[in-house]
Amino acid sequence: MRIAVVDIGSNTTRLLLAEIAGRRVSRELERHSRVTRLGAGVDASGRLRRDAIERTHSVLSDYARLLDERRVERRVAVLTSAVRDAANGGEFADACAERYGLEVHVLSGEQEGRLTYLGATDELDPDSRERILVVDIGGGSTELILGRGRTTDFYVSTQAGVVRQGDRHVHSDPPTPGELQAVADDVRTSIAAAVPVARRDGLERALAVAGTATSLAAIAQQLEPYDSTRVHGYELTGSTVAAISRRLGAMTLAQRRHVAGLDPDRAPTILPGIVILTVVTELFGLAAVEVSEHDILRGAALAFSD
Repeated sequence: MRIAVVDIGSNTTRLLLAEIAGRRVSRELERHSRVTRLGAGVDASGRLRRDAIERTHSVLSDYARLLDERRVERRVAVLTSAVRDAANGGEFADACAERYGLEVHVLSGEQEGRLTYLGATDELDPDSRERILVVDIGGGSTELILGRGRTTDFYVSTQAGVVRQGDRHVHSDPPTPGELQAVADDVRTSIAAAVPVARRDGLERALAVAGTATSLAAIAQQLEPYDSTRVHGYELTGSTVAAISRRLGAMTLAQRRHVAGLDPDRAPTILPGIVILTVVTELFGLAAVEVSEHDILRGAALAFSD
C-alpha cells in the first residue's frame, strides 16, 4: 500500500509518503517538513491564531498538489497538541479534511505517544527485552514513552513543548540565562511530577525523535545540506549538547539562523528545545541519547495502513 501521512504539529507540518508491505515500511518515497508554528499563542489565548492557520493551510495546499501527482491509496493527517488544546481546533481539523481530502485524526496525548513509539522502534527486534525510553520533543508538548522492545508500558504527555515554553519564558534576544533557567524549572517540575522516580531507572536505550534532536545531530556534524542518513542513529552526548547550548545561547536570533546544520526556521525554538532535552537526560540519568528519524510519521503510516 502507498500511504501519505501529514503530521500537523504545533511547530512543524510534515509529510511522509511511504510504501507499506508486510506491516513494515518497505520504502520512504517522499519526506518534507515546513515550520508553520500552528501552536504560537495557544498557551496564552487557548485558540489557534489566524496567521498560524493561514501558514499551515499554505503548506497543506502545497502537499495536496504533490499528492495529486502521486498514486496514493490513503491520505491521513494526524493533529496533535496545538489542535487538541485550542478551542477552535475542531473547526481547523474539519477544514483540513474538507479542503485537502485528508482522513483527519486529532490524537489524544496517549495516541500520539503510542504512534511515536511504534515509529521509533519499527526496526528493532520485536522480541527484545531491552528497556527503552522514547523522547518526542514537540512544539506544544513532550511525550515520554517507556517500553521493552516494541511494546509500551508507560506513557505521559507534558506541556514541555518548544513553542509553548518559548512563548511562556523567552522574551529577549538572545535569551537571558534567567529566561532559559525559567524554561528548565518549568520543564523539570512538569516531568518530575509526571514520571515516578522508579520509572526513570534501569534504562538501556534512549531514542530521541523530532526536530530538536535531529537539529542537534545536524549541528554537531555541521551538515550542509541536511543528511538524514548521518542524523539517524547519531549518538548525542550530554557534553555535545552542552557545548552547542553555550554556543547558540550567546547568539542573536539572526545569528542562529546561519548556524550550519540548523534550519533557519527552527532558530527561534532550538534553545527551549535544548533545555527540554537537557532536563530529560538529567532526570533519567542519561549520558547520551540516540537520534532517530523514525517518529510519529512512520508510526502513523504503519498504524493506518491496515
